Amino acid sequence: MDIKFTNPVKAAREKRGPIVALESTVISHGLPFPQNLETAAAVEEIVESVGATPATIAVLDGVICCGVSRDELNRLATEDGIRKISRRDIAVAAAKRLTAATTVATTTLIAHAAAIDVFATGGIGGVHRGYSADVSADLPELANTPITVVCSGPKMILDVAATREWLETYGITVLGWKCDEMPGFYSRTSGLAVDERVDSAEEAAAIIRGRDKLGLKGAVLVTAPVPAEYEIELEEVESFLNEALHEAASLNVSGKETTPFLLSSLVEKSGGRTLAANIALLKNNAKVAAEIAVALKAI
Repeated sequence: MDIKFTNPVKAAREKRGPIVALESTVISHGLPFPQNLETAAAVEEIVESVGATPATIAVLDGVICCGVSRDELNRLATEDGIRKISRRDIAVAAAKRLTAATTVATTTLIAHAAAIDVFATGGIGGVHRGYSADVSADLPELANTPITVVCSGPKMILDVAATREWLETYGITVLGWKCDEMPGFYSRTSGLAVDERVDSAEEAAAIIRGRDKLGLKGAVLVTAPVPAEYEIELEEVESFLNEALHEAASLNVSGKETTPFLLSSLVEKSGGRTLAANIALLKNNAKVAAEIAVALKAI
């Protein structure tokens, strides 16, 4: 895969230093302006403060980019018509010289091709509510890629229990970062157990390297709860979400437009609390991912 690296990412690769991949869909489609740009910059700074190099991944004018400049971050945050692409769309984006934001699946694919071990995001895709055959491309990509993804569980707009079952069926190890239950994105609990609890980056790194020595191909999913002060109780989130799902159905919202619509609706119905929680967990996940990336390089 032909990938363009920024100078900081190129230098980190040459020195075999810790690098954390970051997705760009959250910038172009997940958060409103100006919070998207502010959060993207803050997340990169957090990764750097821990001692790792951030590598925001995107496709710019058909070029796969591993690391972007501040001007390019601004472009991803403000430009109209930026496409959200998964694995199936990469060839189209490259051939048509599109500017596109990468999902968890696409970021996983590109990060692994760039030999990056750790990737931080907000929430992963999964099994959709009401239609179990609709499975996000994120899941099979994670099942077939030996990478470490730090997240706060599946996005709450999904069937979280079915997604947890899918992860188990396809052998994706789910670790709980200082927790015994998989986080419920905006909520710190979901009622669904993790495979193993880890209380330090070193403990997580040992399990990850154990996977590598065994030659297993699946991802390790490190699930970190939203900081306690930003948590929204599960029952309250479900109430907001049921209203938003009803609105989406009445307006015939479907496909790639569903997630942005539901997230925007949740922000409105929660008085901005879901937005604050989303930003807080993105920052926390970046910090955890950077700590794990540093610990991996120390082994």
